[in-house]
Amino acid sequence: MFFLCVVFPCSFTSAELTARKDAETGQWLISENGKPVLQYNYATVPLPEGYLERLQHGQQYAVARSNYLHPLFDLDGEPITMDWALDHAHHRGIYWAWPEVGYKGALGDLHALQVVFARPTGEIKVTKENAKLTLVAENVWKWKDEESIVHETVTIVVHPLDKAGRKIDMEFQFKGLANEVTLARRGTEAYGGLNIRMQQHVEQVIGTSKNDSESTTPQPSWVFTSWKSPKSEGRTEFTVFEKKGNPDYPGQLIQYPEINWFQPTFPKAGTRYSLKKDETLTLRYRLWIHNDAFDDVSRKHAWQDYQNEKP
Repeated sequence: MFFLCVVFPCSFTSAELTARKDAETGQWLISENGKPVLQYNYATVPLPEGYLERLQHGQQYAVARSNYLHPLFDLDGEPITMDWALDHAHHRGIYWAWPEVGYKGALGDLHALQVVFARPTGEIKVTKENAKLTLVAENVWKWKDEESIVHETVTIVVHPLDKAGRKIDMEFQFKGLANEVTLARRGTEAYGGLNIRMQQHVEQVIGTSKNDSESTTPQPSWVFTSWKSPKSEGRTEFTVFEKKGNPDYPGQLIQYPEINWFQPTFPKAGTRYSLKKDETLTLRYRLWIHNDAFDDVSRKHAWQDYQNEKP
């Protein structure tokens, strides 16, 4: 069975997963049996009313944004990500961006929404096949909101809920549209890549694991956060796995627990990735949400399952 809807406001419903475009906001909400899973903010999200007045600093980073996931929901339908944080105005749920985008010797900041911006092209489609729902959207990075330098295709695959929880696969393809484009972490050493800003949760912890020897190839690697579930006596865990085929795998696992922020980085420290014209960089990740915290043995099995699956 195969469904397709392109560009225009539309929705379809199967026995489980549903994708609906909000006619007013232009955002896409994916649900399962009426319970929300995630929202992909494809269209521009304006500043909330009164937000600038509440900010104590960093007003220049309070910029309307698009092309990110928020909210991401737990298995009870409760939002777990944060947008429009008062401590970092540019943090926006789950987003893929670099603080140092180089172009012709100058630097833009896709992460903090300065100089270079990801803009939707309007080309988006949703399909449903083999019980999985897939959303594919196109964006273009605009230098100073004028010159197109990168064509981006984001693919989001939502798996139906099963006994192990919820799996969401993400693939990013970045095709160079111009010469002299580079991607780097902040100062080439800190953050950059797949960025995750969470809400504050009760008894929340953030952890990282590379639980085999560094000589193991490929090295199992993941970053996760867990917290006390608001609607049960157990805990909820959210883990991010990286596909071993990603360049520079495994990425450094960075966490800032004081602001509920973590990520697997790209590229490796001390480097700038050169995205040449007409060449494509592909990065793949899996988001895994489940109830009750797993141990590292269970996470390693889940990591291996992801590696064994074809993109």
